[in-house]
Amino acid sequence: MTQDIALDQEWVPSACTLPTAEQPLRVAEFDGLFAEAVQALSRPDRTRLRLELIFSPENAARAAELAARENGCCSFFTFTLTIADGSLALEIRVPPEQVGVLDALQARASASTASA
Repeated sequence: MTQDIALDQEWVPSACTLPTAEQPLRVAEFDGLFAEAVQALSRPDRTRLRLELIFSPENAARAAELAARENGCCSFFTFTLTIADGSLALEIRVPPEQVGVLDALQARASASTASA
């Protein structure tokens, strides 16, 4: 439980404009995506996280919709959804000063993917 609380605190940066009451719901949405759709993840460099998703139109739509809403409150994220050759990937980039947020996001994705 302590680990989850620490990850939640790192995950929501001070630059986030999402109302505080909505932040746990957004975290839960990302956790659901990680647990249900992510089949692999990698960290090409310290400012990028790449999530390989299970290929389906539903997962593409879910990832795109969640990324668009997240970018609306945390504009420092850059999301790129790639659909090519029967594969689906979501790449998340942050500026160097937000690497801690990406580290926490990767930890949540790794934990959710491992428990699925």
